Amino acid sequence: MTDARVVFIHGLPQRIVEAIISFNPAGFTTTVVDGKSAEDQQVEAVKDADFIMAFRAKLTERILRSAKKARLVQILSAGYDSINLKLLRELGIPCANNGGANSRAVADHAVLAMLSLYRRLMAADRAVREGRWSAAIDGMNTFEMANKVVGVLGFGNIGQKVDRRVQAFDAIVQYYDKFPLSPERERELKVKRVSLEDLFRTSDVITCHAPLTRDTRHIVNRERLSMMKPTAVIINTSRGPVVDEVALADALQQKRIAGAGLDVFEKEPVDPGNPLLRLDNVVVTPHSAGTTWDTWFRRAEFAYQNMKRVWEGEPPQAAAQDYDM
Repeated sequence: MTDARVVFIHGLPQRIVEAIISFNPAGFTTTVVDGKSAEDQQVEAVKDADFIMAFRAKLTERILRSAKKARLVQILSAGYDSINLKLLRELGIPCANNGGANSRAVADHAVLAMLSLYRRLMAADRAVREGRWSAAIDGMNTFEMANKVVGVLGFGNIGQKVDRRVQAFDAIVQYYDKFPLSPERERELKVKRVSLEDLFRTSDVITCHAPLTRDTRHIVNRERLSMMKPTAVIINTSRGPVVDEVALADALQQKRIAGAGLDVFEKEPVDPGNPLLRLDNVVVTPHSAGTTWDTWFRRAEFAYQNMKRVWEGEPPQAAAQDYDM
C-alpha cells in the first residue's frame, strides 16, 4: 500500500514547520509548500494529495477544486473563518480544526488581559520606565479578581479552561452559550448559565470565546455594551467581528465601560489609525493568544492522528460539519 500523501501549505518559519512535520507518522509522506508560492505550484501539489494540512495560508477555490483525491482538509487553527466551508461541502471534503490544541494558551492569554487591565500593567510599566514611579497607580484604580463576576460568552473548550483559571483567583463565573451544559456539569464546574442580556448586565468581566458564525457576528454590539456596568471590562480572544469595534470604541471613549483587552480585530493586521489603539484603557496584542511554542506540538500531534483516523476509515474528529459562517 502506498503512503498517504499530505500537502502542508503554510506561512510559518522553518523551525516551526520542522517541529510540525516531525510528527509525520509511518506510512505518511508530507510535502511542504510555502503559502506565498505561486497558485499554479500549490494547485500542482494538491492534485494527488490525500490530505491538505494548512495554517496561515489562503486555500483558493482553484486549489480546493484541484484536490480531487483529498479526504480531509486539516487546519492547525481553531477557527474556520479563513476556509471556504461552503465549497468544501460542495466538494464533499470534510474540514477539521486543531481540536482545542491551543485552548490552554488562549485561556492563559484571556486571564492575562483581565489582570493587565485590572492592575494597569501597561500604564505602570510605562510610568516606571519614564521615571514617574507610582504615577499610574493612585490606590483607587487597580482591582482584584476575587469576588468579581466573570461572564464567559461561549462556553466550549476554551471558555471552560478560562473558568477554571479565574476561579483559582476566587472569581465567580457565569456563562452564556447556545448549547447549555447539563445541570450536573454546571454543578461540577461551579458555574451557572444566564441569558445573554443578564451576562452583559451583571458581569464585571466579559470574556469572548464564541466562534465566528452568522449568529455571533457583532453579538457584542452597541445595545449590549450599553447594558454593561461602567466598571466592567471586556476581553476578546475569539474573532474580531464578534465585537462591533465602532460601538466598542464609542463606549470606551465615553467611559461607559472601563476597559478592553483585544487580541483580535475586525481587520487584521489592524489599521494603525484604528481609534482603539489610541485609548489608554485598552490592552492590545496581535492575534497571538493561541500562539506559543508549546501549542505547535499539540496541534501537529492532533492533526496527524486525525488524518491517520481518516486514512484508516474512521470519521475525523473536530470536523466543521454544519458550522454556519
